[in-house]
Amino acid sequence: MSNQAKLRWGIVGAARVNERLLPAIVEASNAELVAIASRRPGAAAETLRKYAPCYPGIHAYDDLETVLTNPDVQAVYLPMANHEHAEWALRAIAHRKHVLVEKPMALTVTDIDAIETAARRYKVKVMEGFMYRFHPQHVRVMEILRSGMIGEVRSVRASYSFMMRPARMYRLAEHVERGGGAMWDIGCYAIHSLRMFFEQPPLAVTAMAKYVESGADISTSGILDYGDGRFAHFDFSFERARRCEYEIVGTQGGLKCHVVWQLPGDVPVISWWTEDGRQVEERMPASNHFKLEIEHFSDCVLNDREPALSLDDARDNCRVIVAALESAANGQVAKI
Repeated sequence: MSNQAKLRWGIVGAARVNERLLPAIVEASNAELVAIASRRPGAAAETLRKYAPCYPGIHAYDDLETVLTNPDVQAVYLPMANHEHAEWALRAIAHRKHVLVEKPMALTVTDIDAIETAARRYKVKVMEGFMYRFHPQHVRVMEILRSGMIGEVRSVRASYSFMMRPARMYRLAEHVERGGGAMWDIGCYAIHSLRMFFEQPPLAVTAMAKYVESGADISTSGILDYGDGRFAHFDFSFERARRCEYEIVGTQGGLKCHVVWQLPGDVPVISWWTEDGRQVEERMPASNHFKLEIEHFSDCVLNDREPALSLDDARDNCRVIVAALESAANGQVAKI
């Protein structure tokens, strides 16, 4: 076990997600924020002023590479554009930094393979940043499923959407092949959450999408086929009212997680029902899944444990996403 009490972090990019992630690092019990950098002059310093005004001594740089070469930084968080994740993960790993990569880890399975090879060579930890998985409400969901109360899982549905604001139009600026659009932004969450509830990978996927001029998808829906009549339905959009939920239907009942992306002060609600007439609504204590994610990854590094979200998981998620995009593009079922 390491004698260090805290893992020293750097942030490579002043992206909007720092509104949640940066405070999570400074508040985590086993983490310390050392530096943040942005290519936009002054953006890193402004991000610190906005989200960590009471924490002096954190370095702000206008050059991303400076964080990677800082010897005090042990781990980095990468929140830049989707198509840059793999490149900068490999750069960080080459500097022997442990890496938490904002989702998606990469746009191809080949890139994830390269990240895994580099991580093994330099003996560092790497994890894809699906923060929602660290919220206790999903642990409770799995407890209910394993209890057998709703029987065998036969169908799952995940819906993720919000109306795109003008300030967020950059999400549609790039073609899907460059990581633009709803699939790589919120669809990866839908695919990832659906995969929790089946023990094996899907056999095939059928998807349909609406595209904007750039070639980015603004709305996508589809079905994952797990065989034997078991299906997982996904639906996500930048032009629909806010939804962030999943629902599971089994042979003896069903379960719903009402809000997947919890804010720190939100009260999580899980409801479930059974064929024999039971209907239950469970409310859980509020929890900050960003902070829990940081504490988990920091613990993995400090105590040499494997992250809960493995590179195999990242690879499997990417494989399904790529197949879904292929299906939407050519109008045919894509085998996985």
